[in-house]
Amino acid sequence: MFAEQYGPWALIAGGSEGIGAGFARKIAAHGVNVMLIARKPQPLEEVAQQIRQTAGVQVRTASIDLSTPDLTERVRAAAGDIEIGMVVYNAGAESKMVPFLDRPLDELMRVIGVNVTGLTMLLHELGAKMRARRRGGIIVVGSMAGFAGGSRMAVYTAGKAYEQMLTETLWWELRPHGIDVLMLIAGTTRTPAMARMGIKLEGTGQPVMEPDEVAQEGLDNLKNGPTWVAGAHNREAAKFMCTADRRAAVEMVSSGADSMG
Repeated sequence: MFAEQYGPWALIAGGSEGIGAGFARKIAAHGVNVMLIARKPQPLEEVAQQIRQTAGVQVRTASIDLSTPDLTERVRAAAGDIEIGMVVYNAGAESKMVPFLDRPLDELMRVIGVNVTGLTMLLHELGAKMRARRRGGIIVVGSMAGFAGGSRMAVYTAGKAYEQMLTETLWWELRPHGIDVLMLIAGTTRTPAMARMGIKLEGTGQPVMEPDEVAQEGLDNLKNGPTWVAGAHNREAAKFMCTADRRAAVEMVSSGADSMG
């Protein structure tokens, strides 16, 4: 049933590690072929080899920077002959935590490129094909940080808010066409990207999830859109952040960011 609705291929953007790799493994276990795209070719191939050995499906990889202006053309070149019935956009993790005015503009524009421009181009391209076939699935992985502005994450939080508004709109627009759309909100998750940043996950008082846990909640709740917050503790926090006065919400996100250093 899963493969009939979302196959024969799934494209996972940001599929080289963390939550994206978790999605790739779990989707492949349902018998759906997977195409993995991310910047670094070696981690992509490592995940691909793992899936080939365990799931018995076809796997493609393409080293593509999701912030590139010609993203659509590159994806067409890499996937032009396959039918993509599912898209997981798990990209746009922050690479450093620096006050807005202290960070070079080109770095900020790259964050926008991945979280805003790249997402828009990819969903516009592949969503149209799903609508024509009248079936498919889309999961966009967002962040609790998208619920409010936060210290040293200005453009990141803004980008994640954009992701949520776009995805929730597509949930409504594509629902009559047989396409399931979900905005999956992740909280603090133990990923390689967090480790590279030197983020302190222990001792902050914030519960930490594992990538596979987040991916599984996304697949389990794909039909429960428009938005699902992974982790019961995160859902409780989200209730507060979505109903609190804006000052309280910003203070909550900012104090959390400062505590992680």
